[in-house]
Amino acid sequence: MSKKDTQLNKQKKQLLQLYRQALQDGVAIQDVDKKINYYLKQDQASRKGEQDLDEQIKLNFWRRLPKTIRVGATIFPLALIVFGLVLALSAMWPLIEYYLPWNKRDELALLSPIPHSQVLLSTPLLSAQAQNDIESEVVSNPTEPVILDQALDFTDLSNWFNEDLEVAELATSEFVEYSLDIPSLNISNAKVRVGGNDLNQSLIHYPGTGLPGQLGAPVIFGHSVLRQFYNPSEKNPRRYNSIFSKIMLLEKGDKIYLTKDGVKYTYLVQSRTEVKPDDTFILAQRYDVRQLKLVTCTPEGTTLRRGVVTAQLVKE
Repeated sequence: MSKKDTQLNKQKKQLLQLYRQALQDGVAIQDVDKKINYYLKQDQASRKGEQDLDEQIKLNFWRRLPKTIRVGATIFPLALIVFGLVLALSAMWPLIEYYLPWNKRDELALLSPIPHSQVLLSTPLLSAQAQNDIESEVVSNPTEPVILDQALDFTDLSNWFNEDLEVAELATSEFVEYSLDIPSLNISNAKVRVGGNDLNQSLIHYPGTGLPGQLGAPVIFGHSVLRQFYNPSEKNPRRYNSIFSKIMLLEKGDKIYLTKDGVKYTYLVQSRTEVKPDDTFILAQRYDVRQLKLVTCTPEGTTLRRGVVTAQLVKE
């Protein structure tokens, strides 16, 4: 029981005791009521006077404060509320924008997996062997797409590879590293490693997919965060945490450069597409073309979809 309830019960007991005493002394009940009402009114008037005095003291104290402090004390709480709302909206905006009817991303087609009847399943090692066969002009059907038999979980790169990782590493046993540049997104000299699992240290080239300039398509994975935290500068020690946050803003014809062993390859963006998180057909290798695929989560800051940018190798 609270202190207020205890005090109220005490007052009730005192009031009942007063009535009983009055009745024992032969005092009329009406006289008792009048007396009690009189004291109640006095008590209420006293309480109101105390409250008015407290308010007046506060008002006088407020008026004695400098005007700048008074204005600041009024505006500061409102500013904090507005700032909090802005932060919340900025965090949710990519998701809100993603579903707006006039958003340009609605133009992107959500791809479906290639039908099994049109897909040749292979391990990364077989894919590498197919690459060598094609370069030797021994492949009988160069237009048939090849998909790597790997299950991916894009939310954690260490889980993107299953037990077939060892086979993929055999296909590219030597350590391979090259660089990526996207001038329109201010990305320069971004490190790309073949294999590995730490997207905070570099971009990751999926093992078994084509190398720069070769037939097929290098499939490069990169991390993305909310767009307002995008900072791909080489001076930023955490550049790879946000480096692919804006790749889904690339337009057709934008240039992407891959540099390996001193040779610079130029790719032109062809399309942007989206797939479901568990769709692995984006690793498909067509050995009649020389392409490039960049993969990240979309909308940025979420894992709802996988955004895929496809580019075509050109000569400059």
